[in-house]
Amino acid sequence: MGHNPQPLVNAEGEFTVDRAIANLRQTADTGLRYYAAWWLGRFRVAEPAAIEALVLALEDESDRAPDGGYPLRRNAARALGKLGDRSVVPALIQCLGCDDYYVREAAAQALESLGDPRAVPALSALLAGGVAAAVAVPGKPHLVQPYNAILEALGTLGATGVIDEIIPFLGHEVTQVQNAATRALYQLTGDATYCDRLVVRLQEPNLQLRRSAMMDLGAIGYLPAARPIAATLAENSLKLIALRGVLESHLRQSGFPNAPLSDDARQVLALMDELL
Repeated sequence: MGHNPQPLVNAEGEFTVDRAIANLRQTADTGLRYYAAWWLGRFRVAEPAAIEALVLALEDESDRAPDGGYPLRRNAARALGKLGDRSVVPALIQCLGCDDYYVREAAAQALESLGDPRAVPALSALLAGGVAAAVAVPGKPHLVQPYNAILEALGTLGATGVIDEIIPFLGHEVTQVQNAATRALYQLTGDATYCDRLVVRLQEPNLQLRRSAMMDLGAIGYLPAARPIAATLAENSLKLIALRGVLESHLRQSGFPNAPLSDDARQVLALMDELL
């Protein structure tokens, strides 16, 4: 990939690919490095030099948050997940052992995006102890592991060997974790009753829980959920994102564009049109 054809402009002039890579590698300004990592991911800069710089940033020690975390590592992992280069999978797997919860979360999400089954053993290992170990960290706003990201990644990566380990998470006390397990189990088993559980969640009184279920249904492309998604009490913008996921999944399965647009696809498009 060449230089971005539409570089950003800031107070210092054009922000180019070369400048982003140089900032990420050389500057002592942690803010500039953080921004450079974000920029390379945002504009899908998959040049070897960019990927090398981002992988090196996964081991950065200079950018530390007040909680002891590693903001630059988090951004670098997110960026690498967007670039489609599976050569970075071993480095991202290494990040799953980082003591920063948010680095582990970003790495799990990136590994899901890259779709490489080599990540399955390391992701599965984070489920050790099962639901009994999946507790909140005292004084922190999160659990001991980023279970949502882990479960979703295992579902996307086709980790059928850990179905028995995932099933207990259907009963986790955090609803979003339940949703992630439900989503993964549908992907791993094809059993639509799991999706029906998510459809029921679209009626939750809590808006955040409705949003979570809606996004999960869109991510797995469950066609029967299209109308319930459109009717959910939530923002139209989020409904459109979820419906786009349903539509894209259906189009892939139906063989479009080599096959004609199906009636189901037309109905989803009509629902989306009504939301615009």
